Amino acid sequence: MEKEIFKKIQASIPLEPGIYQYFDETGKLLYVGKAKNLRNRVSSYFSSKQHTLKTIELVQKIKDIQFTIVDSEHDAFILENELIKNYQPKYNINLKDDKTYPYIVIKNEAFPRVFLTRRKIKDGSTYFGPYTHVFAVRELINHIRQSIPLRNCTLPLTQKNIAQGKFKVCLEYHLGNCLGPCQNFQTESDYDASIQQVTHLLKGNVKPVVQHLKQQMQQEAATLNFEKANITKKKIEELEEYQTKSVIYIKQQHAMDVFSIAHFEDQAYVNYLMIHQGRIIQTHMLPLSVPLDETKETILAFAIHYFRNTLDSKASEIIVPFELEDKIPNVKYTIPKLGEKEQLLALSQKNADYAVKEWKHKQALVKVQEVEPNKVLSELQKMLHLKYTPTHIECFDNSNFQGAYPVSAMVCFKNGVPSKSDYRKFNIKTVVGINDFASMKEAVYRRYSSVIDKKLPLPQLVIIDGGKGQLSSALEALTALGIQDQVTMVGLAKNVEELFFVNDQDSILLNWHSEAHKLIRNIRDEVHRFGIQFHRSKRSKGALENGLDNIPNIGPKTKELLMQFFKSANKVKSASPELLTQLVGKNKSDILIQYFNENK
Repeated sequence: MEKEIFKKIQASIPLEPGIYQYFDETGKLLYVGKAKNLRNRVSSYFSSKQHTLKTIELVQKIKDIQFTIVDSEHDAFILENELIKNYQPKYNINLKDDKTYPYIVIKNEAFPRVFLTRRKIKDGSTYFGPYTHVFAVRELINHIRQSIPLRNCTLPLTQKNIAQGKFKVCLEYHLGNCLGPCQNFQTESDYDASIQQVTHLLKGNVKPVVQHLKQQMQQEAATLNFEKANITKKKIEELEEYQTKSVIYIKQQHAMDVFSIAHFEDQAYVNYLMIHQGRIIQTHMLPLSVPLDETKETILAFAIHYFRNTLDSKASEIIVPFELEDKIPNVKYTIPKLGEKEQLLALSQKNADYAVKEWKHKQALVKVQEVEPNKVLSELQKMLHLKYTPTHIECFDNSNFQGAYPVSAMVCFKNGVPSKSDYRKFNIKTVVGINDFASMKEAVYRRYSSVIDKKLPLPQLVIIDGGKGQLSSALEALTALGIQDQVTMVGLAKNVEELFFVNDQDSILLNWHSEAHKLIRNIRDEVHRFGIQFHRSKRSKGALENGLDNIPNIGPKTKELLMQFFKSANKVKSASPELLTQLVGKNKSDILIQYFNENK
């Protein structure tokens, strides 16, 4: 907007508090701001004093200005936040962390359920979180379900429905995971007592969970089940790490929020510590993109309102590193100089400073990576005498187990880095027995026939992980598709790691320490990892299916149910008749038991 045009409307801008909105020529919202005095604040954008390039760019795009008058500065702040959240204007502080962290909810209902959720609904339920250490929280939930019998069904367990006998106990009751409140086998008061145990656990008393897992680990080690014991050990470590976030105690027991900020150029990080009953119970880091030259005070005030609203904090005291103009009414703001509060603020600031340090480091790496791939790919182009720089490379590898479960895998690298969305897995369909050559031909043919059909770009370089036989078979696939002259294909010998072309007697030995060779090895290792992962998954599933195949009158749905519940055919065979009957019914249970007895 030109200064002359602004001067014509300047007098019509109110002198009262409120919010202002800037729009471009298409009517798109560019920026939302708040002001104690709207006219003074908006006029500052069009004054002669110096602005940053981004602010100048914003002013040039403004074609329309709209205002909303409110009663107080605080109301302006709330309205500004709502508009930013709903419209996310380009020039406002942008929330870069859009992850939704889970809560643990104790549902507001008769015989409450306890479960993880990523949706927080105002329905009277009790929510704990949100949590960033998801694995540890899942272990808590698992421990709760193992040690405190609770229902996980969605039945409407009103006293009327229970009295009328509308429900019957399910498999969870027979497994001991639920005490059967649906048939009045457990009273509501007894169930509520269990919920109280859950509440205490979720408020931070993790010690009983860790002790339980340590006993379990010792039992597993005593029975020489070291693999399970190692898994349990990792669970303990995760929970102890989760618990360490809550071990800094202070004498003051009232709820407090601690905020700090670190700022560099247009990037800011705000750290938040939630203090409850004298200890840190949650910690969060909020990355913020700051397009305009906002002050640290403005950014921190924005983050405080964001965290308080998102995490529903009702703490009566907020600890900050400096004075703020925008404050939440009826909340005490403290700038500590000594003592426990100052130590908490220092801890928060240390985390914020570290986040900025890491961000600077990553930015430096990005700048290096923008240059390095071109250098490496040019080196590879020169070594292989390629016509074009291989910015798009694909690599194939076969995998099988004694001829069974043959699969192929393809990984894709673009500009020297993995492009995982382009990875592909192939179940070999036309090959019987061990035939790596035919398997490679099928995978390559299927890959590039799909690429041609979808009109996608072909790679400049295709690497076949195998010998000359696999390379020749892969070339046959390209020839059948008529693209053999459009793609350069090389083989990678497994033993000496040399590259070779079809019909060439001499291979190409790359310098082991060269960046080009490192890239080739990286691609080869990645296709091995991806292929083996896929093959193990298929082999595991196939072994389970084979263990339940060929049983008369046991169809796919029954087999799938057994697979989901028991995870292995051996566990199905060792299951009790009562449990099998509960799962699949008496007739099928008898069929299974008879089959297993006859085929021992």
